Amino acid sequence: QVQLVESGGGLVQPGGSLRLSCAASGSIFSIYTMGWYRQAPGKQRELVAAITSGGNTNYSDSVKGRFTISRDNAKNTVYLQMNSLKPEDTAVYICNVGGTIATMTSFTSWGQGIQVTVSS
Repeated sequence: QVQLVESGGGLVQPGGSLRLSCAASGSIFSIYTMGWYRQAPGKQRELVAAITSGGNTNYSDSVKGRFTISRDNAKNTVYLQMNSLKPEDTAVYICNVGGTIATMTSFTSWGQGIQVTVSS
């Protein structure tokens, strides 16, 4: 069982910044992909940003140039630095980690979600 612990959400004014963290723990052999999704009321869950073990990144067009995803492999932790926040960024942000717990056994783990609210 792989568990994820998220932190760093909260309330911020437009133009402000927040930094989300997600730490994975449990019976992990390797982690390939770490990322953040978000879901706003009445909307579908969408991928915000993801990063592979090799450092390749992928961003939603709506956050490119404003958000930066990074990871600390030694700590099994992924970060999302969010700058120039807009009200449309308001959502529950959900961490996702994919990898293996054994040579032939993959896993996908989801966090509980953390609220980010951008409002003046």
